[in-house]
Amino acid sequence: MEALKGRDVLGIADLSTEEIQGLLHLAAQLKAGQVNLRCNKVLGLLFYKASTRTRVSFSVAMYQLGGQVIDLNPNVTQVGRGEPAVDTARVLDRYLDILAIRTFDQKELELFAQYTQIPIINALTDWEHPCQVLADLLTVQECFGSLAGTTLTYLGDGNNVAHSLMLGCALMGMNIRIATPSAYQPDNSIVEQARQISGGRTEVILTDDPVIAAKGVQVLYTDVWASMGQEASADERIPVFHPYQLNEQLLTYADPDAIVLHCLPAHRGEEITEEVMEGVRSRIWDQAENRMHVQKALLASILGTD
Repeated sequence: MEALKGRDVLGIADLSTEEIQGLLHLAAQLKAGQVNLRCNKVLGLLFYKASTRTRVSFSVAMYQLGGQVIDLNPNVTQVGRGEPAVDTARVLDRYLDILAIRTFDQKELELFAQYTQIPIINALTDWEHPCQVLADLLTVQECFGSLAGTTLTYLGDGNNVAHSLMLGCALMGMNIRIATPSAYQPDNSIVEQARQISGGRTEVILTDDPVIAAKGVQVLYTDVWASMGQEASADERIPVFHPYQLNEQLLTYADPDAIVLHCLPAHRGEEITEEVMEGVRSRIWDQAENRMHVQKALLASILGTD
């Protein structure tokens, strides 16, 4: 994966189809213990948002590569006291080998990329969640053997996960259906970008009908109805999004071998029922584990190995 060495990954479309295929192949090898890579580097985690899977999976991945991790919690650094991002970026550039950032505004991520020479990874913004979608793609590939021609339906809010799923599926030759209330659709620029990438070879469909979206699909995917920073609107969203709940009834419309995914954390009983989350179709825990494997492959590919 020499092509990725030194690269920023600010969004899933920063990667080509071939590069994603290479990352998934390397992640599968790492997961199976077929390769043992070493990377004696230092990863910084600058997280303005709470995190469990992203923080732990990046940390474990880097430690298993033989590297070190510094948790740059804004509450205990000068970032939390208002130091300008450009100043923080230029200083961290002198200390670290790579920096993963989890923040609200995509523009802040881009600012760090502008003022640093080290690679920057998007560990989640309000615009995209590319590392999550790499894990999603690996999980689908594990279940069905290939990605091309598979159909994934996403139910709920047209948020950062929906954005990265649209682009990632289009890049990998997958059909993508997004079922959302009409006022909560993904950003139109992402929809157009996904359609340009697909070139008409695959479906990129938006609908407000969850049943139509679920018919015959191989993957049903959902996320919380109110993302971080939207907690104030959580209660008013519940009745709007309730028809999009991933439950046993909706699952009957999907392919008999369909799987269920959720990027977590989940609000059981809201966007997904307990019985579906714990049911035989759920691959949610494999999906969560795969965060670590794809991020290890990504870190090794960007930093190079010893």
